[in-house]
Amino acid sequence: MAERPLVSGLSVVLPAFNEELNIEPVVGQALEVLPALAGDFEVIVVDDGSWDRTAEVAERLVAEHYPRVRLLRHQRNQGYGAALRTGFSRTRHEFVFYTDADQQFDLSELEFLLPMLREYDVVVGFRVYRYDSVSRLVTSAIYNRIVRILFRVKVRDVDCSFKIFRREVLDKITIECTDFFVDTELVAKVRKWNFRLSEKGVRHYPRAAGETTVQPSDVPRTLRTVARMWQRIHLPTRPQVEEVARIREQVTRASVEAAPARR
Repeated sequence: MAERPLVSGLSVVLPAFNEELNIEPVVGQALEVLPALAGDFEVIVVDDGSWDRTAEVAERLVAEHYPRVRLLRHQRNQGYGAALRTGFSRTRHEFVFYTDADQQFDLSELEFLLPMLREYDVVVGFRVYRYDSVSRLVTSAIYNRIVRILFRVKVRDVDCSFKIFRREVLDKITIECTDFFVDTELVAKVRKWNFRLSEKGVRHYPRAAGETTVQPSDVPRTLRTVARMWQRIHLPTRPQVEEVARIREQVTRASVEAAPARR
């Protein structure tokens, strides 16, 4: 007798920017591990204006595996946060997970995070060992300390892109940030709205191909963004509240899904 899946339905969102060598292995792993974890599932690739063959490879995967695999496309690069915002707006299932499309995480570890959703609304991963440069490790440690103090979140690795949400959490939260600060914004807003959050260690692997778009030189700009986001979350002005409503409406109306090739 087959074991009961851990969740009834799971949407996996994969933001991708110039990941032509990584996207097929990541989607392939998802298709391999998800049938045992979810009663129903979908893998959504969000091509964020890549100028390599990411979209071409994804289109082939959609043609082979639709509706399990879907492709959303930005005509120009809008940023990591914008890609997540687009992906979340098109998900169909009760639980939503996102991770990077760079092969630095093992999707099979969802097996250990999904059961935690019986007690929590959000489960975030933290990297038990990071394959990053020393400078990036140091700046990340400082950044995480600042975020924990400023937003009062008890998360040790806020920018780890291995997070699962209940549907009602994402229905409540509107992503405003368009860049990599989105990881912090999501956790900060989860704390703001008093959703139940927990964390679990996950393994982190070296990049198999491609290169990161995040650099230590981004830190000053990120700190300014953190300060602005704190204000927008905790002391929003009326125009900012109205802007959030416009963002949500615009993203749901945007025509972004690439139709699967006819068979």
